[in-house]
Amino acid sequence: WFETVKVNYGVRPDGSYAFERLPDEARDWTIEQHAAFWSDKDVPDSWTKFEDIVLFWLNKGVDGFRYDMAEMVPVEFWSYLNSSIKRVNPDAFLLAEVYNPGLYRDYLQLGRMDYLYDKVGFYDTLKPIMQGKTGTDTLAPIHAEVLDIEEHMLHFLENHDEQRIASEDFAGSAVKGKPAMVVSALISRSPTMLYFAQDVGEPGDGDAGFGDPTRTTIFDYWGVPSHQRWMNNGKFDGGELTDAETDLRDFYTRLMSFSASSPALRGEYAELHTFNRAQDNDAYNDRVFTFARWNEGERLIVVSSFDDADAQDLEVRIPAELIAEWQLADGRYMLDEQLYRRNHAQLIVDQGVGMFRITLETLGSAVLKVGAPNIHRHTDFRSDNVDARHIDVWLPADYGESEKRYRVIYAHDGQNLYNPSFVWNNTDWGVDDVLQQLIDDDDVEDTIVVGIWNTPKRRLEYLPQEAWDLAPEHMQVYIEGQEGGKPQSREYLKFIVDELKPFIDETYRTKAGREDTFLMGSSMGGLISMYGLINYPQVFGAAACLSTHWPLHVDLNDGEATEAFIGYLRNAMPPPGENRIYFDFGTEELDGKYEPHQSMIDEMMTQLGYTQGKDWVTRKFEGAGHSEKYWRERLHIPLTFLLKDTP
Repeated sequence: WFETVKVNYGVRPDGSYAFERLPDEARDWTIEQHAAFWSDKDVPDSWTKFEDIVLFWLNKGVDGFRYDMAEMVPVEFWSYLNSSIKRVNPDAFLLAEVYNPGLYRDYLQLGRMDYLYDKVGFYDTLKPIMQGKTGTDTLAPIHAEVLDIEEHMLHFLENHDEQRIASEDFAGSAVKGKPAMVVSALISRSPTMLYFAQDVGEPGDGDAGFGDPTRTTIFDYWGVPSHQRWMNNGKFDGGELTDAETDLRDFYTRLMSFSASSPALRGEYAELHTFNRAQDNDAYNDRVFTFARWNEGERLIVVSSFDDADAQDLEVRIPAELIAEWQLADGRYMLDEQLYRRNHAQLIVDQGVGMFRITLETLGSAVLKVGAPNIHRHTDFRSDNVDARHIDVWLPADYGESEKRYRVIYAHDGQNLYNPSFVWNNTDWGVDDVLQQLIDDDDVEDTIVVGIWNTPKRRLEYLPQEAWDLAPEHMQVYIEGQEGGKPQSREYLKFIVDELKPFIDETYRTKAGREDTFLMGSSMGGLISMYGLINYPQVFGAAACLSTHWPLHVDLNDGEATEAFIGYLRNAMPPPGENRIYFDFGTEELDGKYEPHQSMIDEMMTQLGYTQGKDWVTRKFEGAGHSEKYWRERLHIPLTFLLKDTP
């Protein structure tokens, strides 16, 4: 610094300048215009000497310069010097220390620097977060201050002036830098500087004989032990690294390689942290940070946890503005993690707003790429028979990459199948997870699931007409009073067969025949699945009826009504051997009322000639109650029954 002060850059003792000042419009000049401006100007002698110095080194093959404390020197000098450098090498890399944010734009636009250290802004904000002294709420505002110049603000976590992350006076552990490095490297279009031995967790704790421990001296009489272990006596293969150092270097390799190759990181940015903090959302706090990056071909969501004590079970929400920008229709999209290819998630878009859940280990991060939809939402699907409703179509993992055709399950209570956020107890059936695993294990053939949402008329749509017709009058009066109408089950099935199924077969690559088309539901959804098989045996080859709700109304547990309904079923059931049907029930909660009714049904099935284990199955599950939790636990059993080879 003393030498810098002694050099006369053309500033007189009274503060006036011995050179012509740049006009403000020079901020928009090209490098050639800057060079032309100085070509006929008298400049201080020191300027030409520095020009000679940099040209000397450029001719030696040096391809860039790092300027110490550039803000101590007039910005016009840098315009002169840097335009001279760029005339010789347009790709020269010019990096400067400017630590007064009010001067950033002058030294970039007038001084023609390529990059400035983002030190007093981003680095100084990240450091106390890594140390656990502050939360992440400060990150988005500080980055917003430089959004107009963000691609010119060099990001870093270590350099020769700063403490090593692993040093006791900083974070005390190199792994505490992992979430900060993910955020720092991916949040902007700026380059990221990786300081030597940062990637192996150098703590800077030795006595170098110069300066304080916690930093690494720039003088050549000091070695860096962790870096020497990576050098491995000249093999440069990391052969002497510890397991922890090897794991850390693997993380840096993955991150830096991804940051150099991802197209989205050269595109747009939106912070998602502030939006999530403003929601009524206990599953998102100030120890995590989330943002999005995208371009036309790639969309990323980056989420990092700075918590070194606890894993984070997060619910992250994506605002409608970004969903619209990304042109994502309602449905569900795979979120594929890019660094380690695990801890994937699923983005659910409902009514134009996005949400996903993810668990991050302590100090963990996930870089999630938005993939193709694996659930297509057909919003407010219209019908001439019943009220409009959503239809959610789940597609197996290979659907988008194959040309084959798929079997189809039509499943009732569609909002409860895939998304716990739509379910009263926050537990969905997990149909997609269970079925995909069965497909991956080659236990069943590839199958699409069409989730048919219910409506406020659910009980009326799922109650078989004949069950109503044959019920005692007092039950009819009671049900009509409770539900506000009479059954619409025939209309509901007509909607599925005449309107929904043709649409599905036309829109998706399906196997449309009876032997590849199935019904599935629980409780009253079990009733309507059986009823659909009875009424359309030529359309549906099999039905799975979980926890079938034989009492026509839970308040009127009338065995006589079941007997009357069985009288209808005896004549209505398709002949044994042509169609297949699955029943089950638990022993707790509402399921505890079902066994007497199911026993009568089982007796009827035997009398009709159905064979248990072949074209008919009834299963009892001890201790199982009446909710999605229990259906999820045993779902693989009815799915395997439905999708096994037909007899």
